[in-house]
This record gives sequence, structure tokens and C-alpha cells, in this order.
Amino acid sequence: MELRFFNTMERRQMAFEPLTAGCARMYTCGPTVYNFAHIGNFRAYVFEDILRRTLEYFGYSVTQVMNLTDVDDKTIRDSRKESLPLREFTARYKQAFFEDIKQLKIEPAEVYPAATDHIPEMIALIQTLMDKGFAYQAQDKCIYFSIDKFKDYGKLARIDRENQRDGVRIATDEYAKDAVGDFALWKAWDEADGDVFWESPWGRGRPGWHIECSAMSMKYLGESFDIHTGGVDNMFPHHEDEIAQSESATGKKWVNYWLHCEHLMVDGTKMSKSLGNFYTLRDLQNKGWNGREIRWVLVGAHYRKKLNFTIDALGQARETLGKFDALFDRLRKITVPGDGSEAAGLIADTKDAFAGALADDLNIAPALAAAFELMRGANRLADNGTLSQNGAAAILAAFRDFDRVIGCFEVDAVRGGGEIPAEVTALAEARAEARKAKNFAESDRLRDELTKLGYAVKDVPGGQWELKKL
Repeated sequence: MELRFFNTMERRQMAFEPLTAGCARMYTCGPTVYNFAHIGNFRAYVFEDILRRTLEYFGYSVTQVMNLTDVDDKTIRDSRKESLPLREFTARYKQAFFEDIKQLKIEPAEVYPAATDHIPEMIALIQTLMDKGFAYQAQDKCIYFSIDKFKDYGKLARIDRENQRDGVRIATDEYAKDAVGDFALWKAWDEADGDVFWESPWGRGRPGWHIECSAMSMKYLGESFDIHTGGVDNMFPHHEDEIAQSESATGKKWVNYWLHCEHLMVDGTKMSKSLGNFYTLRDLQNKGWNGREIRWVLVGAHYRKKLNFTIDALGQARETLGKFDALFDRLRKITVPGDGSEAAGLIADTKDAFAGALADDLNIAPALAAAFELMRGANRLADNGTLSQNGAAAILAAFRDFDRVIGCFEVDAVRGGGEIPAEVTALAEARAEARKAKNFAESDRLRDELTKLGYAVKDVPGGQWELKKL
């Protein structure tokens, strides 16, 4: 089955042909670690996770690099507000980011390069651009890239160069800026930077935002690689500037496939703190929603369509996932003898539909429809008594296969109140009481006892717990 993606550069769907057979190398724009990531950010990160999982589902070995922007205007500004060293300030939000993606079951990238750990690579790349005549030092001591020297500038975002204003330079790193004109590669130190600077051939300063991604992607993925992703708001100027500086430096095509996801809306409007509809993952968890439910909502719309996030949608996610959980419990209890042939056609049809949908530019709606059809078919077979134990096991295996991409089903989780040994239930309940009483030493001891019995315990909102067989 041919895997196809909509390539933003070409504005059309294209068959995926990696540079190295069987291997997919991809760069995904990561967080700027000056605050907790919000659900708009996670819409992009979940899309990238679905992309990664789909590539793996189709047998590709994936090397993913996701950058951590830990030096820019916002990180410097806010670290100075808190009178904290930049590295100490950003470490807090790096840790929070990794905690959050774990809650959302986002598979980890192979490399998470932090900008501040790669300043030498950025300086070397800027020097190459200077030597080749694509960059220059201006009167303000900053180093700028001259977009007039790169004849293809604007090819990703389809910029009309004739209507651009000349001589305008952008000094900030803010997203969604109108980056008309030359852009900064190296920013000369000024008082607003405080003690944040590095020595360079052009004086003290720090890298511009765009150069970070070019230097780090090429270090870990090579001068040319397969896929670059991000939100549509990254397309211009960020991705456009990345292309210009990367291809000017190497003389090679930098990226073969560009995938961009659309914006997330909340209650039909742009997310805004003033409207009270601005949510971090932690905000939603504090309201009683868990990572699995949040992920289900974020997965639910095609990545190239706007996603409308609502609290009602989370309620529907809880109900829907509860139905899948009930099915999985039901299937585990079936003991009817048989070879499982009664379920073979249902499984084959739904797996084909699932894979075909994903191959069609990650078309998630029909992929999820295949999972719902498998649920309905399994319940029909169980209702009429024709589903065998082997058939039930094969259906559970099919759901595990689907969950390699969806990441929400938790087929083998045994939840509080489920059919588990009385001894295990008692230990889990005792651990919950110990945690409630803040007796964490006893809680840890009971967790270890559960592990010895072959169960992993996980706390969920509302004081509940879940058990999963190891």
C-alpha cells in the first residue's frame, strides 16, 4: 500500500519516497520553553505523533528530531523577570513539556536538541553564509540574511516578492511576524539580553530563531532529509527563512516533504486568555480530564483542517473510550471454543480500511470509522453467541494494532472495579488510601507489591486508579 502525503511545497498529495529506503528522517518544530505548552501546541505535536506512528505502522524506521528553543526574546524576557539564569528558567518548562507529552502518549523523538547546546554549529553555519555572500553585518552589528541573494525565496509560502517592501528588517523572534525583508541570523548583544550572550567572530550576541532549526536539523539528519513539519503559522517566515539559509549554505535541496497542520480553535474562536478559553494540558487535567481523553479529541480531526476543541468534546471522548473499554473487558471474558474464523473477515476488512485511510494523507476520520466498525462487529458476534475465545483474542490484537497509531485504546488496561483478583484490588485500594493520607512511603511499598504480582498501577483524575497487567 502506497503511503501518500500532501506536500505543502508542491500543493498536492505525493507518494512518500524517502531518501534512504525503509528510513524516514523528520524534523518537527518543538516548543519555545518560556511557559507551559497549550493545547494549540499539542494539536501540532499530536499530529506529528500520528505521522511518526503511521510511518512506523508502514514499516519505516523513523529518526525524529524535535528542537527545544531555549534562547529567544521570550525566554530572555521572562527569565529576567523572575531573576533566574536562563538555563535554570528554561529547565522548568523543558521538564514540564516532557511530562505533558508522556501524558498524551506522544512517542519520544530520537533527539531533542536545545538551541543553547548548539551555538558553535550555528556560528559555523552563519560563517558559511557570510563566506558565500548570502549574509552581511549591518550597522547595528547584527548579521542578516539577504533574501535578494536567494532567488527562490518565497517558494514555500508562495510570497509575491514584487509587493514586498524593501529594507525592512525584523529584530524579534515572535511567531506570525510579517518578516518582510532581510532577517537576522545573529543578534548583537544589547542591554535587554542581560547576561545572555555568546562570543562570535562578529562580537557578543545570540542566534536568531530561524538559524537554530537549520543548524540542528542538519547536524542530526544531514544536509538533506525527508520530512519537515509544523503548524501553518510556522510556514512564513520561519520555514521560508529556514529553506533560504539552509539551501544557500549547502547548494542542495533541504527537505523533500513539508507537512503543515491547521490551527486549533476553542469553542469556535481563537484561544485567548481574555476569553477564558486558553488551556494548558494541566488546566484540563485539573478540571478532571485525563491525557487519553484529551488526546482522543486532538486526534479526531484531519491535520489540514481546523480543529474545534470543546469541553463537550472531552465528555464525548470519555463516553466513547468507555465503550471501547467495556468491549475489551467483554472480549477478555469470552470462553466459547472455536478457531476464530468467524471474526476473520471483519478483522481483515477493518484493518484494510484503517491502513488505507492512513495511507491517504493521514485521513483520520475513516481510520477511526474502521475502529468503530470493528467494535460494532465484535459486539454483534458476541451478542449472538458466535464469537469464540480465539476470535475475541484476534479482535483484541486488531485493536492493539490500531492503537500503534491512535494511542488511546489501552486494550490491556484493567480499571478500578474490573475483574481482577481480590488481593490485587485490595492492594490498589489500600495504596489509594495511603496516597490520600499523604503516606507516600506506604503508597510506594504497596505499588511495589502490585508490581511483584504483575500489575502496574496508575492514578487518574478524581482519586481513581487503573491497573495494567505487566
